[in-house]
Amino acid sequence: MSTIAAVSTPNAAGGIAVIRISGEKALEVADRIFTSVSGKTATEMEGYTCAYGIAHDGEERLDDCILTVFRAPHSYTGEDTAEISCHGGIYVSRRVLRAAIANGADNALAGEFTKRAFLNGKIDLTQAEAVMDVISARSDRELRMAEELRQGAAFKRAEKCSEKLMKILGDLAAWADYPEEDIPAVEPDNLRAELISVRSELEALIKNYDAGRIIREGIPTAIVGRPNVGKSTLFNLLSGYQRSIVTDIAGTTRDVIEESVTLGDIVLRLSDTAGIHDTDDMIEGIGVEIAEKMIDSAELVLAVFDGGCPLTEDDLYLINKINNKKSVAVINKNDVQQNINSSIFENNNIRTVYISAKENSGIDDLHNQIEQIFKLNELTINTVSAANERQKNCIDRALSSVDQAVAALDNGELLDAVNVLVDEAEQSLLELTGKRITDAVVDEVFSRFCVGK
Repeated sequence: MSTIAAVSTPNAAGGIAVIRISGEKALEVADRIFTSVSGKTATEMEGYTCAYGIAHDGEERLDDCILTVFRAPHSYTGEDTAEISCHGGIYVSRRVLRAAIANGADNALAGEFTKRAFLNGKIDLTQAEAVMDVISARSDRELRMAEELRQGAAFKRAEKCSEKLMKILGDLAAWADYPEEDIPAVEPDNLRAELISVRSELEALIKNYDAGRIIREGIPTAIVGRPNVGKSTLFNLLSGYQRSIVTDIAGTTRDVIEESVTLGDIVLRLSDTAGIHDTDDMIEGIGVEIAEKMIDSAELVLAVFDGGCPLTEDDLYLINKINNKKSVAVINKNDVQQNINSSIFENNNIRTVYISAKENSGIDDLHNQIEQIFKLNELTINTVSAANERQKNCIDRALSSVDQAVAALDNGELLDAVNVLVDEAEQSLLELTGKRITDAVVDEVFSRFCVGK
C-alpha cells in the first residue's frame, strides 16, 4: 500500500497539530521534511522514540517540531508511522502536510489510517467502528460504552457465538462426510441445546440496542404546549443560554428552533415549537401545524403546561395528542399557587414532573423520568450491544438463521438443511467482525470517518 499522510488533529488553531504519515516509506518521507537537532534520522530511530528538530519544505524552515516514530507492526496502523507535532496553527500544519505530500506521501482518505489498522489485523471491524463512537462521545456514559466496544467487547461476544457454530458445523460435517468412521451421531436434542445457547447470546447482543442508540445519537425531542406556558424558557434552561426569545406576548415562537443539549448523561436533540392553539394568523398557523407534525415525528415529547392555571381546551387537545407517545407532562411554574388538575395525566398514563423553569428546579426529576421511559437506567457501561445498524443487521440475520435451524430440528427435517442454516448464521457473524466482508462494505464503513483518523 502507498504511504499516506494527513493532519490528524482538528482543522482549527490550537496548541499542537499532528501530521501523521504511515506506510512503507513513511520514515523516508519524514527524513526529507524533518531534521533533528541531534542529527539522528527517522530511519535510524527506534520505535516509540521522539526527536526534537525542524520541519522544512526544501530549504524553507517551517516550524520547530517533535517527531515520533512507530515501527511496524507495533503502531496504530500496523505500518511504519511517523507523527510530526508542530505548533497548532492551521497554516503551519497544512504547510507541513504539503511538504510530506511533495516528498512522496499521498493524501489520506477519510478513515484510511483506521482502515489500514483493520486490514493489517490490528483491530476487528467492530473495534474500528467504535473509534468514531469514542471521538463523537458527548457524555461520560457514551464514552465508556464506546471504549468497551473499542476494547473488543462486541467482538468477543460474537466470536464466542461463532466458535459454537463452527463446532456444530464441524460435528455435522464429520458425521456426514465420514460415515464409515466410528464418529458419534449428532443427537438432535444436543444440537438443539447448543443452538438455543447461541440464540441467547445473540439476543443479548441486541437486547439493549435501542437504548444504546439513544445514548449515542441522542433523543429527538419536541417541546410543545400552548403559548406562554414556558416552552422557550425550558428550552433555554436546558440549552444553558438564551437560544429562544422569551416574552409575555403569545405567539413569539413561530418557527422550530433546534439545539442538542446534554441533560445529565442523556443527549436531547431539542426542538422548541410554536404554541399549539387556534389562531387566525396565517404565519403563526403554519408554525402550529409544524409543531403538531413534530409531535408525530419526535421520539420524545416534553409537553409543557402552566401549573398556575386550570387546563384549557388547547391543553386537553395536546393531552389527547400525546396520549400514545413517549412523553412527559412538564408542569411548569411550580413556584406559584398551583391551579392545575393533574389527575388527568395519571388517568392517561402520562408521566409528570413539576418544575420551575424560571428558578431552575425539577430538572433532575425530568432527567430521571426520561431515563425510565427509555430504560436507560438498565444500561450499564458493561452492557455489550450492537453499536450501529450494520452490526444489528448482521446479528438479526444470524439470529434468524439460528431460529430457522431450531425450527428445522423441531420439524424433523434432515440435518443437511440444519447445516445450511447454521452456516448462514456463521457467515453473518463473520461479516459482523469483518473476517469475511466485501470491499464495498469496508469502504462504506470507513467513509464515515474523518480524514486523519
